[in-house]
Formats: sequence, structure tokens, C-alpha cells
Amino acid sequence: MNQGELPLHASSFGAAAAAYAEHRPDYARTAVRWALEPSPGPRVLDLGAGTGKLTATLVELGADVVAVEPDPAMLSELRGALPDVRALAGSAEAIPLPDASVDAVLAGNAMHWFDMAVAGPEIARVLAPGGVLAGLWNLMDDQVEWVAGLARVSGSAAIGPRDTPASWRAETAAMHLPKTGAAARFGSPEQADFPHGQRRGADSLVETLATRAGMLVMPEQEQQAALARIRAFLASTPGTARGEFTLPMRTGVLRVRRL
Repeated sequence: MNQGELPLHASSFGAAAAAYAEHRPDYARTAVRWALEPSPGPRVLDLGAGTGKLTATLVELGADVVAVEPDPAMLSELRGALPDVRALAGSAEAIPLPDASVDAVLAGNAMHWFDMAVAGPEIARVLAPGGVLAGLWNLMDDQVEWVAGLARVSGSAAIGPRDTPASWRAETAAMHLPKTGAAARFGSPEQADFPHGQRRGADSLVETLATRAGMLVMPEQEQQAALARIRAFLASTPGTARGEFTLPMRTGVLRVRRL
């Protein structure tokens, strides 16, 4: 995806907010704990919070959470699901919080949408000294044979290089850095990934893949053809053809400290 396509893809989720809330997975708790491990305190900003998938896990883990999301439809889903969480309209490039007001900033499947030349200074501004920035990505475990087959059939619009363990480390290793050559605001990256899974049926897995940005921006005829290929693959694969199954996943984490 080139830089010119980023705004179109990033703004595509609002139309599918309800489906996103219903079908997207949460995050492995071990991954979230690891992301927060160096945090100097309990105040956490979920940035680009979407419908609150990561927010809910942070609440369960006892963090003092504030969520920030730019899309009104996604934010409405989050507020409906988590009415007790402070949820604000805003973006990574314009965070509606005071200086040094959080100890950690986490982004679930969102950091790749940030313009780090602008967002980097903003995130550093709201972080307390020694604060943590972490991006989390749910990955489909293509070391499992049928998942690798699904990735081939689905195409990169549904399961791209950032979505599988084989390539996510390289794809995200510099995600915290500005692409303009501006000064970095964060230290050396650490990466780790953790086992995860999600109970799915064939229909719900198709619906999940339909919420990927690359799929949402496809012309309708092309999108329907891709979804039909995915349905046919799942119907012909032992273990996914009937009933529920566990989708093998991993949650990958990129973690850096504020300089």
C-alpha cells in the first residue's frame, strides 16, 4: 500500500463498525501484560481504539484506561459496549489529553495508520517520563497448514504481510519511527508474539475477513468474488467445513520506551 492510499484505507472502517465489533478478535492477555510490563504506572491510552477490542482487555487487567478514536461510528460502538470507559474523539496526530497524562499508549491493529512524523511527538507529549508505546497486531498463524492455504486463497487484501507471523516482525519493526527522517521520540524496539485463538465458524470467519481495510475498499464485484473463494476454501477444508473451530492466531507486540 502506498502513502496515497493510507487515508482511504484508514477511513474505511466506519461503514463496517457493527461488523467490526461483532467479528474482530480481542487480544491475548499475555501479550497485553507484556506490552505494559515496563509502564511506570496504570494510566493507559488506547489510541485508535476502534470499537474497544483492546480497551475491554485493558479494563479486565485493571488499567486506568482512556480511549481515543477518530471515527464516529467506531467510537459509538465503543461507548455502547464500554459505557464506563472515558472515550474521546481524537487521533494519533491530535490527542485530546494533557502533557504527561498517561503512562502507556497502546494501539491495537492501529499503529500502521499513524503518521509518526506528527503522531510521534504527540504520543511522546502525553506520555509520562519512562512511558511505553506499544503496537499490538493479531496475526493468523500461517504455520498451520490450513491457515497458510487460506492466506493464499484470500489474497493480500484480506491477509497481508503484516497479518502473519512469518513477516509481521519485519513489517512492524520500524513502525514507531517517522518516515520523514525527523528525530525519533522512542528508543530501540522490542518485539514478541504470544499464542492466541478465536472460536469461529466458516461464516463468521468470512465476515471477519470482510472487515479488513483492503476488502472494504474493493469494488463490490471484486470483493464478492474474493469472499466466495474464501467460503469455498473453508467449505472444502476438513476442520472448517462444519461447526465451530479455533482459528490459530498469535498476538504480536512492538514495544518501545519514550526517550
